Amino acid sequence: MSGHVSGDLTTEPTRRRLTPRQADTVRRLTDAAVEEVRDTGYEGLTVRNVARRAGVAPATAYTYFASKNHLITEVFWRRLSALPDVETGDAGGAGGSDVSDGAAARVVRVLREIVLLVSDEPELAAACTTAMLGTDPDVRELRGRIGAAIRARLRAALGEHADPAVLGALEMAYSGALLQAGMGYTSYARIADRLAGAARLILPGPR
Repeated sequence: MSGHVSGDLTTEPTRRRLTPRQADTVRRLTDAAVEEVRDTGYEGLTVRNVARRAGVAPATAYTYFASKNHLITEVFWRRLSALPDVETGDAGGAGGSDVSDGAAARVVRVLREIVLLVSDEPELAAACTTAMLGTDPDVRELRGRIGAAIRARLRAALGEHADPAVLGALEMAYSGALLQAGMGYTSYARIADRLAGAARLILPGPR
């Protein structure tokens, strides 16, 4: 069982199917967006400036990304999609403590991977938090994909008999943790540790 939900990034882009040449243009734009955020922060970021840095005409950039929120959300989506599949272990057991302990370790590992995706780039992390709260349709679509991918990874970590209530609680804990870190209340490394503790409290079985 795999918890990794992602498309082929050369053929399943943000808004339409891409040729290899178009996929390379999108890659250059997302790479340039990361560099631009490092230099200017989210407030100074524009699609036009990203296009200039990527060597792409602004009109071309806008055919792929409707807004800077769309562009930055795509950066997060691609990093999430690049994570390796979740190793589920033996999910066919009867739910004893060994199985529960294994699930807890897998869930904590999954949550840490996601929280730390942008942890070493504070400007990008803050930009991702703001961008993913955007209301434009392209952001909403990507936000749905991101949510589905995270849910799938958590479900895979929990095993075949994942309790929907536990899964929902873990999703809520993750969302709150990411928002707190993105708003600068604490570091991503520290929030990852706190989230790991919360996950162990949420999961059933001995602690």
